[in-house]
Amino acid sequence: MQEKIVVLDFGSQYTQLIARKIRELNVYCEIYPYNKFVVPDKKVKGVILSGSPFSVRDKKAPVPDLSRIRGKVPVLGICYGAQYIASSEGGDVTASPSREYGRANLEFVDVNSDLFAGVTEKTQVWMSHGDTITKLPKNFRITGSTQTVKIAAFEIENEETYGIQFHPEVYHTTEGKLILKNFITDICGCRHNWTPASFIESTVGELSEIIGNDKVVLGVSGGVDSTVSAVLLHRTIGKKLNCIFVDNGLLRKDEFSKVLAFYKKIGLNVKGVEAEARFMDELAGVTDPEEKRKVIGRVFIEVFEEEALKIKDVKWLGQGTIYPDIIESVSVSGPSAVIKSHHNVGGLPEKMNLKVVEPLKLLFKDEVRRVGTTLGIHKDILKRHPFPGPGLAVRIVGEVTPEKVRILQEVDDIFVNGLKEDGLYDEVWQAAAILLPIRSVGVMGDERTYENVVALRAVTSTDGMTADWVRLPYDFLGAVSNRIINNVKGINRVVYDVSSKPPATIEWE
Repeated sequence: MQEKIVVLDFGSQYTQLIARKIRELNVYCEIYPYNKFVVPDKKVKGVILSGSPFSVRDKKAPVPDLSRIRGKVPVLGICYGAQYIASSEGGDVTASPSREYGRANLEFVDVNSDLFAGVTEKTQVWMSHGDTITKLPKNFRITGSTQTVKIAAFEIENEETYGIQFHPEVYHTTEGKLILKNFITDICGCRHNWTPASFIESTVGELSEIIGNDKVVLGVSGGVDSTVSAVLLHRTIGKKLNCIFVDNGLLRKDEFSKVLAFYKKIGLNVKGVEAEARFMDELAGVTDPEEKRKVIGRVFIEVFEEEALKIKDVKWLGQGTIYPDIIESVSVSGPSAVIKSHHNVGGLPEKMNLKVVEPLKLLFKDEVRRVGTTLGIHKDILKRHPFPGPGLAVRIVGEVTPEKVRILQEVDDIFVNGLKEDGLYDEVWQAAAILLPIRSVGVMGDERTYENVVALRAVTSTDGMTADWVRLPYDFLGAVSNRIINNVKGINRVVYDVSSKPPATIEWE
């Protein structure tokens, strides 16, 4: 039986971070919308109530039914969660004189509280709220205070229910991990047995039971998610897994042949499909970024379906869905308004009468990499930078042509290999080269040139939601620029993108 902690989501920007921090402690954690969680079963060892953009005083504020939870399992309310626990029992929550946001220090810590065992006084915490608890119900007691927030933490006497008005899950709360560990270990009694090895063992067992002797078809791309999914399924059903790798002509230089060779080397049953001409024909004259995505998504589905139908008796469609995708689809505020077409298999499961299997649906991205490491997948695959589904098409501003793809592949190859050669690749979350739809005047030798401009982009991030541009060394940028201009015909100017996300996006299209 896999024990777990449940996080009830009230719409906080930090909800996923809470779950990730708990999983870093080798304890399994799931996120549920606050209004979709049923009565805890034996697997649930504790419940955490997240923060929220709402105030408990708002008429439309989330109102969970805690009667099914409190007293049955330990409960920890964070920010909004703490304020709701207090207000629901008759405590007072009022608007703060000024918004409490940023670093603070616990001037008082109740060392007798199980939640704060080993936590030091004056420890730094991170506040992010516009309301504050000003009065606690009779059976509540204060366990932590800052200089400006008297009730920074509390617990209910004779009940394993706790509340904190700061965020232990963020980096700026220096002993936040200890506080979470105290809750899940000492209070909830979790055993810390959620590891990559245990995930692989349980997942292979579950997949074997679900799939049986059926055949599975899976689209692979060379990316982390699809590769780890393929290896897990291969470990379960061997040659009954049929992988399809489509070359859309928009991959990096030599990527199709290199990745295909890698897949075959590790024993995957994979078929490579060269469809470059088909994609290029369909993209001719298309300049709108979203239209490009739709065209690429549609043609991919067409090619994939044609190849999949050649395999007899397939019953399952494998997908590399990961946990954030699942969370988004059932979030407090509903599904995401925009689903990128290239991440969507459209109506393939229904059209081909296939059932869907998602080996990674319980994992965050960093966990996928750890599982891949345990599976023995080479680090060159697992440490690859994220690459957009539509490939280089969204790094060519304007119409996509075979010649533009060739130019960009050469530029990208020089840039990425330069990062690796100088030991900078692992310091960058994502690196990209973008071919701009403008030309500039240049001089090569004694001749005037009028050629293309390329932009280089390197960002650092944790999940792609926000990103900052990387301060690459000037010497490196100068050397790479010279190599590009000297070796890639058609380029005479290189620029470096120094914008962060927000306001810019990581990709240009």
